[in-house]
Amino acid sequence: MRALFVALLLSYASGSGKAAGASGAKGNRFVCTAVPAGTDLSCPVETTNRVQSTSPQEEELRNTIIQLRETILQQKETIVSQQGTIKELNSKLARCEADARSRGNARRKDYSKNTMGDLPRDPTETVEQLGKTMQSLKDRLENLEQQLRANTTGGMFPNELRDLLKRRLTDLESQLLTRVAELEEEKSQLYNETTAHRQRTENTLNSLLERITELEKSNSAFKSPEDFKVSLPLRTNYLYGRIKKSLPEMYAFTVCMWLKSSASPGIGTPFSYGVPGQANEIVLIEWGNSPMELLVNDKVAQLPLAVSDGRWHHICITWTTRDGFWEAYQDGERLGTGENLAPWHPIKPGGVIILGQEQDIVGGRFDATQAFVGELSHFNMWDRVLRPIDISAMANCSAYMPGNVVPWVDANVEVFGGATKAALEICEDRLFDS
Repeated sequence: MRALFVALLLSYASGSGKAAGASGAKGNRFVCTAVPAGTDLSCPVETTNRVQSTSPQEEELRNTIIQLRETILQQKETIVSQQGTIKELNSKLARCEADARSRGNARRKDYSKNTMGDLPRDPTETVEQLGKTMQSLKDRLENLEQQLRANTTGGMFPNELRDLLKRRLTDLESQLLTRVAELEEEKSQLYNETTAHRQRTENTLNSLLERITELEKSNSAFKSPEDFKVSLPLRTNYLYGRIKKSLPEMYAFTVCMWLKSSASPGIGTPFSYGVPGQANEIVLIEWGNSPMELLVNDKVAQLPLAVSDGRWHHICITWTTRDGFWEAYQDGERLGTGENLAPWHPIKPGGVIILGQEQDIVGGRFDATQAFVGELSHFNMWDRVLRPIDISAMANCSAYMPGNVVPWVDANVEVFGGATKAALEICEDRLFDS
């Protein structure tokens, strides 16, 4: 290197001697000539005046080198970015697996309860959502792989990183397939559990319905035809009983029954009789905070009766068309009388007697707020006014008189909407209450 530098100095000195002899208006020009190392500097050096110029091949080669350098830098940046994306995908996959595992544990814990509640939810939606997420991850990984392949076409991408990415993609795909298989198996198990639960529920309901049907159709379940009661436990517009027999035309009547209710406010409507053109032909009702009322041809009389203490009470109502005179008895004692209740009006025949509901049309359009809540028994009607002594005897269980118009017998009473009939010996049950 030192010899090369000395040669350059000598050449410069030689050139400056020549330039001094040829100095003129054009000025001086110095030309440097490269001398190889080890050359004898005492020999004259050929100093051809040549100006270095850049050929097109050298310029193209220089541009190619610059482009290759930029490509390498871009690939390095791409590799760093793709490694970050791969880490992000791995993190999301781990969170998906943790969420799916926690949901599966919670679902198994819920289904282990022996309950008659709602059926387990079908996991199809969860499986589909996980499938979409996993497919999205797989698509992004495939895009990354395609980009990596495109970048490595020039042979400048490291083979080790490419092989590492391939192995990672293969592992991720294997994990996704395994998780999908587990979810499908869990879905199958949940479906089997749901089907079995539904089957058990249907079997239980069918057994209950069969039992209810047997009880409704059985006419020999009571010791005697009149020893039963009708239960109306809820204030609805669909629980009621119906008397199969209708009434003839009457100019007087007596209606007696046993009642047990603790409903508040008001026990509702123990019975109603409606005919075409007049749904309120005969109604006994205690509605809201109003006292009990008797309606005849939609005319009203208030009765001094109180039976909402949850105990059995015997009540009787008498009425005659002459002067519209009426009487009200409770537990064998006459508590009130009155007159001018639909005087000279005959009770019309061919209507419908409903137990537990007030009729807005004949046989229907019930109002739940007017429904009777409780139990009733021994509903009997006569086409005459009974004597006080007869009413007292029935209330004291010393005599039983079936109605000559409507007798209380099992075959004459139908129940609907969940109302039930059950055996009852009223006098013994009343003694137990007291």
